Amino acid sequence: MVSKEKGLKNEVSWAMVVAEQIISTHPDTRLYTVAAGISPSGVVHFGNFRDVVTSHLVREALKKKGKNVRMIFSWDNFDRFRKVPLGVPESFVEYIGKPLSKIPDPLGKLASYAERFQKPFVEAMERLGIEIQYHDQTALYESGVYDEIIIQALKERHKIADILLSFMSNKAKGEKGLDAVAYRENYYPISVYSRFTEKDMTKIINYDGGSQITYLCLETNKEDTVDLTKKHIAKLAWKIDWPMRWKHEQVHFEPGGHDHASPGGSYDVSSKVSKEIFGYTSPLFVEYKFVGIQGLGAKMSGSKGNAISPLELLDIYEPDLLKWLYFRKSPDQSFELAFNTEIYRQYDEYDEKHPEENAIPFRQAVGFGQVVQWQEDKLQTILKALGLNYSLGSITRRFPLAKNWLVKYNPEEVIILNKSENKEYLSNMTDTQKEQIRRLHIELKKNKEATIKELEVLVYDIPKSPNLNEEELKKEQRAFFKDVYNLLISKDAGPRLSTFLWAIDREQVINLLNL
Repeated sequence: MVSKEKGLKNEVSWAMVVAEQIISTHPDTRLYTVAAGISPSGVVHFGNFRDVVTSHLVREALKKKGKNVRMIFSWDNFDRFRKVPLGVPESFVEYIGKPLSKIPDPLGKLASYAERFQKPFVEAMERLGIEIQYHDQTALYESGVYDEIIIQALKERHKIADILLSFMSNKAKGEKGLDAVAYRENYYPISVYSRFTEKDMTKIINYDGGSQITYLCLETNKEDTVDLTKKHIAKLAWKIDWPMRWKHEQVHFEPGGHDHASPGGSYDVSSKVSKEIFGYTSPLFVEYKFVGIQGLGAKMSGSKGNAISPLELLDIYEPDLLKWLYFRKSPDQSFELAFNTEIYRQYDEYDEKHPEENAIPFRQAVGFGQVVQWQEDKLQTILKALGLNYSLGSITRRFPLAKNWLVKYNPEEVIILNKSENKEYLSNMTDTQKEQIRRLHIELKKNKEATIKELEVLVYDIPKSPNLNEEELKKEQRAFFKDVYNLLISKDAGPRLSTFLWAIDREQVINLLNL
């Protein structure tokens, strides 16, 4: 298969194999459905994005097979708010137990807490060109479309309890102090959002065998009797909700992470519920491995508030490159994204695979960007002077990404001209070193319009001596460059010196080199 997606030139064999399995299992299907989803309890991060990518590639494979296929993404925003993540005011603890869609936006600008985290993800998918059909679970629950299947689950609650018990070890039951008979008798496959508080701190105390329940609101100690087909305040438990939606949406494929894929985990339990309660064969499942991050420390978590979203990734990665990094790995392969200098290698590798565009290397975009203080017109002058003919499109695309990478995530690498002379470094310089700096100072002051090429000749000539062989000369030149960098930016190295001297404020340079 040759994908139309830029950056994916080779056959994605795993996706084709999955597509063939789906077609073989459901040969006469008119519309195939692949699915993904997330609870927007916090930042919808780059790990969740792999959920989308995996389904997306299977969708593309099915399309290549000539099939009609859709991809749905469920916003599980009818889930309860479990805890207050980092970055959200502690006062939000008052909303614990309410649906994510019924909590205010922490910044007070959007319709809900859920939307605060949904919106950036949707924007990122649009920028990546990944077409998705979004399903709002709050809207679906409250519309009543799940009423019939919820009542079915209630009627078969004892059978569901038996299924759940069958996946619990005796050890686990013992640790929880769980009595199987009592568990089975008291089990209900739903949580109920109290009409008094909108929270799920409730306990069902009676069920009429149909659509009516009576519950106790544990916060107010009030009882309430409701018909669940008229008041949509019930939410199916996760391992019942998932197979319910497989049946409702007629899902044929849905991937998941290790937590869902582990033996006896969500997929195994939900598959049995799907078959024995809802009479639906569970969709084909593929486990995807962890996506890591270099340069930002520990493993990310959306609920902890320290996760990186796909939209933030697009601050430093071109969309086609980001997709390429995800697409080229099969789901069983883990890989890492980079906020450190490893990103240089990723861009270089991508450019090597796509030579059709003579793109400016990301490393050079970062280096030259600092030199010209992110002025694109000055960059064009430098590139022309150096005989570098990179595509204008790549410069326009990568320049802001390079700046973001440097300023937002690697500020320690930012080059800033000293405001005054580096007295500490100067005090340790020899007379010979100082004399070389004075020569540079005189020439810069004398010829303030010197070109990059003239400055290149100058900085390499100053350390020259007829007594030096080639190796000794290179050593002297490196030492001279080190002196200049330290006097200008207090670092041992920096951007190409001649280019740097041409681009930065000449008067400031002259002042800093005035020994």
